[in-house]
Amino acid sequence: DGVGHGELPSAITLIAVLQTVVNLIAICHHGPVARPTNTQFAVAVHVLTYLAGLGGERPISSDELSESTNVNPVYVGRALGPLRAAGLVDSRPGVHGGWTLRRDPAGITLAEVWRLVQADDPVLAVHGPSPLCPVGQDVQRSLTEVERSVAAAVEAELARTTVRDLVPAVPLPTRRPTG
Repeated sequence: DGVGHGELPSAITLIAVLQTVVNLIAICHHGPVARPTNTQFAVAVHVLTYLAGLGGERPISSDELSESTNVNPVYVGRALGPLRAAGLVDSRPGVHGGWTLRRDPAGITLAEVWRLVQADDPVLAVHGPSPLCPVGQDVQRSLTEVERSVAAAVEAELARTTVRDLVPAVPLPTRRPTG
């Protein structure tokens, strides 16, 4: 059963070892079952709503957006990067710089924001089963189909809401928040 000194391991043993290593790496990086929830979508929608509510009266600094979203300014920038690339927002450096909305909030659906921020990441975390397990392979195919259906349903629901729809329900500060 075991591999003695000077013997080569079997292909099955190598696959098992590789699968164990992959699982350990996944656990170290993402936790035991699924990856952490990606909050960039929520942060992006929060920032877009904040910018829309202020009506473009001034550029909003990353620090102010960070305070409002309660995340690091770097994370705010990471969440807004795809939106800037798509022309939804713009940023200017400097003392009087900051983020501004480039498009009418009534024309920005949450589905568009979802597609930009989520990209090709799955909605559901689908695990990688053992390549030797026929049940795992079948479950993987089934879960992948379910994941596609869930992703389509999420996107369809998000398409019903625009950033403008969120603004009236949100009281926004008239000046930079403190602490």
